[in-house]
Amino acid sequence: MDRRDVLKTMAIAGVAAGVGSGATKADTAQTFVLVHGAWHGGWCWRRVADLLRAGGHQVFTPTQTGLGERKHLLSKDITLDTFTKDIANVIEAEELSNVVLVGHSFGGNAISGVADTMPDRIRHLVYLDSLVVEGGKAPFDGLPPDVVAARRKAAEETSGGLSLPAPAPSAFGVSDAKDTEWVKRRMTPHPLSTFASPLNIKGSVGNNLPRTYIHCTNPSYAALQASRDFVKAQQGWRWAEIATGHDAMVMMPEELSKMLVGVTS
Repeated sequence: MDRRDVLKTMAIAGVAAGVGSGATKADTAQTFVLVHGAWHGGWCWRRVADLLRAGGHQVFTPTQTGLGERKHLLSKDITLDTFTKDIANVIEAEELSNVVLVGHSFGGNAISGVADTMPDRIRHLVYLDSLVVEGGKAPFDGLPPDVVAARRKAAEETSGGLSLPAPAPSAFGVSDAKDTEWVKRRMTPHPLSTFASPLNIKGSVGNNLPRTYIHCTNPSYAALQASRDFVKAQQGWRWAEIATGHDAMVMMPEELSKMLVGVTS
């Protein structure tokens, strides 16, 4: 990606259509499908979803198999294909089109999968501080070796290799006491198998659809540096930054909501 083609920082405060502005809701309404990351569930989008809906937008926050309120489905059979199907099924069942598909962190894998299988339904892809995996590779392939080793060890010690225990919310930049407690009690173990399974896509990441990567910069989540470097080396990506930690939807929901509308309008 040529630096001249990158949108360094999006000026979004108070100007994004439909969220905190005077724009007519009917004129600016969009359809958002918000995909959570590892250890999380649809619950983590509550604040952002409320703000987007108040702005007249349609919002869906599905929870992927084995996580959140679907934790009873946790198994070693869950793969990235499962996660892709989770989201594709929502789009099909709700008969959605012209979708702004947002993937946070590990959720970037699912939106890449959906972009490959139903590109005609997607208006814009937003990779929110996402892990970006190329076709045929597994999430573990894009993480530092020491991180992979530590996660495999933790999974073996806590669940016989079934799942990864949830880290402390501080790992995602969450510091507020009430937010920390809320995130801590809602997080669930994540199926280890999804980290080791390949992303089955035929084409390039994003399938040449309009796409934006949003980097959460304060603090920056170090484990995703390889993904950010990959995106910057590609053509066709927009780039935006938000000065908050990895769990931006928890810590800066208003600013993030405005940004999501702004980068896709």
